[in-house]
Amino acid sequence: MVIAGEQTAGRGRLNRFWLTPGGNIALSIILYPDKSYLPYLVMVSSLAVARSIEMVTGLITQIKWPNDVLINGKKVCGVLAESQMRGEEVAYAVAGIGINVRLNPDDFPEIAKTATSLMAELGKDVSRVELVRCLLAEFEKYYLSLANADTVYQEWRDRLVTLGERVWVESGRDVLEGIAESVAKDGSLLLRGSDGALHKIIAGDVTLSGGQ
Repeated sequence: MVIAGEQTAGRGRLNRFWLTPGGNIALSIILYPDKSYLPYLVMVSSLAVARSIEMVTGLITQIKWPNDVLINGKKVCGVLAESQMRGEEVAYAVAGIGINVRLNPDDFPEIAKTATSLMAELGKDVSRVELVRCLLAEFEKYYLSLANADTVYQEWRDRLVTLGERVWVESGRDVLEGIAESVAKDGSLLLRGSDGALHKIIAGDVTLSGGQ
């Protein structure tokens, strides 16, 4: 694991800028998984974050497809899973996790309406050491259970706040609207469009009907 006290040039999904001021958590877990595990790394990471936040703080979390952990409808964590192949084998994979612990959303007007932090929700500080310890224990538990990946997939699916909602999905240059019906085992979103067609979306940004 590599952990940073502060990130000034972090990177999120789709090469977007990711800021981690001091007092928050930015870590990367380096893995050497079987190729069959790759679709589940975002699931493992987001479940581990959701569980560890609940265990340490008592706050209730939700997961928004594909990679955000929410508290009260606002983003508290983002996950980025990447891998490098060597022929047909995985050379390595990296699960990147950023958690807003002490972030004051009001200091960042561009995200103030959509982001939150553990301190903002609780009104008090949270031990980052305790949270990281719990996170790594939960991550290991889920990762080692990937021999029976269906259990991880089902728990991740059941936590998704996205499912059953009317959403707008920006995927490349396309914007699709419809009901988020389900997710496939590879993590893809299954969207039922207004024309009745079922669209399989591998990557994209989701906006819920409430604007989140």
